[in-house]
Amino acid sequence: MPKVSDADFIQLVETHGPTKAAGKMGLNVRGVFERRARLEAKLGRQIKAPDYQGVNTRHAIHHPNWLTLDLPNGIALAGGDAHYWPNRISTAHRAFCHFAKELQPKAIFDTGDSVDGAQISRHAPIGWENRPTVEAELEATKERKLEVERAAPNAKRYWCLGNHDSRFETRLATVAPEYARIHGFHLKDHMPYWRPCWAVLVNDDVVIKHRLKGGVHATHNNTLSSGKSIFTGHLHSLKVTPYSDYNGTRFGGDCGTLADPYGPQFEDYTEQSPLNWRSGFLVLTFHKGKLLWPEVVHVIGEGEVEFRGKVIRV
Repeated sequence: MPKVSDADFIQLVETHGPTKAAGKMGLNVRGVFERRARLEAKLGRQIKAPDYQGVNTRHAIHHPNWLTLDLPNGIALAGGDAHYWPNRISTAHRAFCHFAKELQPKAIFDTGDSVDGAQISRHAPIGWENRPTVEAELEATKERKLEVERAAPNAKRYWCLGNHDSRFETRLATVAPEYARIHGFHLKDHMPYWRPCWAVLVNDDVVIKHRLKGGVHATHNNTLSSGKSIFTGHLHSLKVTPYSDYNGTRFGGDCGTLADPYGPQFEDYTEQSPLNWRSGFLVLTFHKGKLLWPEVVHVIGEGEVEFRGKVIRV
């Protein structure tokens, strides 16, 4: 297939939608979504699929692509991949609330996958798994998020939706599309004090989103390919990688997981294999609009985290 120009690509997506446009261009749908996201970032506007007046409800489920935040001075917390589970509160979550209360950050970023969506996963059940109901998961997520809200009531709160979060609405769009746009049938309806989005742009040079590249070198590749400091979740690896060039030093960071890596959320599909995952989150400090070296809060044991060379009980 000949290469499609940006102008023709936009016209095809806005006329036919991503799925049909992919067929016309000889691409897979994922490639269309990725290119659309890059163009939206470049152009500073949304590339919208056509409105089918509710016939195709996939387009009725919408979240802002980009949110922006000016944070010249202050602290922000970035953590996610909590996969909140009923009747289970992890050390990392308790630490996140502790730091939110102690530091009173200007902003809190949830990097996605607050909801696990175990019963509505696209993966088949393993054996006779005892998965919590959607209702139980949703109630647990609301409780945990409320604890964060109470710890730092004045912080701006952003929720960069993850692939597990999207299971909630994808399931509804598949089996009950007639309920689109009715309050309560969208995940964001249940967490009204968190601003949902796919990505947040801070001070025009720091990006927070759920995922970008994969693999063990994701943090390096993320900042290399984006040209910005970028903090993601998804891989649960909890680390910060600096990258320097003629433009200065920027950072790629993985915010780890607020869950226990060997918790019940993961024990079946990981088959009890060793996991290169770490429980914790990141502290981001901004000074005169510039991001200082990001700091890691790392869980070292039940009820204990390390930060700046000290062990803190939570």
